[in-house]
Amino acid sequence: MKKVHRILLLCLLIIASLLTGCNSSDNPPASEKGNQTNDKTITVDNYGRKITLKEHPQKVLTLGPNCTELFVALGLTDYVIGNSLNNHSRGPLPEYSEAFKKIPELNYGPATRESVISSGADFIYGIDWQFGGDGLDIKELEDFGITAYINRATTLEEIYKEIEDIGKIFNIETTAENFIADQKARINAVQKKVAGQVPVRVLIYDSGGEGVFTAGGNNFETLLIELAGGKNIFEDITDKQWTTVSYEEILARQPDIILIHDYDSPSLEQKINEIKNDPALSQLDCVQNERFASITLESVLPGNRMAYTVENLAKAFYPKLFE
Repeated sequence: MKKVHRILLLCLLIIASLLTGCNSSDNPPASEKGNQTNDKTITVDNYGRKITLKEHPQKVLTLGPNCTELFVALGLTDYVIGNSLNNHSRGPLPEYSEAFKKIPELNYGPATRESVISSGADFIYGIDWQFGGDGLDIKELEDFGITAYINRATTLEEIYKEIEDIGKIFNIETTAENFIADQKARINAVQKKVAGQVPVRVLIYDSGGEGVFTAGGNNFETLLIELAGGKNIFEDITDKQWTTVSYEEILARQPDIILIHDYDSPSLEQKINEIKNDPALSQLDCVQNERFASITLESVLPGNRMAYTVENLAKAFYPKLFE
């Protein structure tokens, strides 16, 4: 009889041990718990707008190719149920292409109110172009149960903060921290390489017409150019991220190189021909010497490509340094 009691006691101890083990394995590592309280509430600040979530989102819209690729780069592909603005893209980086293909296209151009509201989404990470004015109304989205987080960084600190917030919201803080650390290391390596070089004067050419549509001084692209050792010749325009400048202004500032945005249409080749055949731009030494560089538009938007873009711009600005 005592033997039976001992066996029963031993079984109870084994069961208790197993239950304790199961409970401990259900808890995520402390570094991946995110900004969550006991009721799982997550709170972040999105450029002065407080966002509070009771759990991490399940159905996400990424409105902008830079926003979509960042989610892919952070391993969040399975959460994304639709994207937009692929007309401003030449496609994802090769390492993300397979994952990117899994994401349905909500709209080829800007997301529409109807498509967003009927999508079933509970969260949006979207570039600021998509909101306000003729775009999406954040308050209305909230009424439909959709939380919007706006992508609008103009500094590295701001885009790193966005990535940190995504890490908290989706409980992948360590992944986000590692991604940021890699970006910083790669950018620092480029800056050491170009240190001491005379800054290359850059004309950003998005499109032509009555003037040249270009980036101002507070545009994220201007920052990336500076990190690569260049200087946006219109960095003194600080009241607009995007603006149209006259051909006379460009001739007066004499760029060393023209950085052309490659997306949708017209094609890169058509833009180069437009520049070469323009009565004013064709007078520039950089045009006569064919000093052109190109960059896909999503590469100069705040997202996952900061280091990639700085590396490629530096090679275009200082080719001999990278031979």
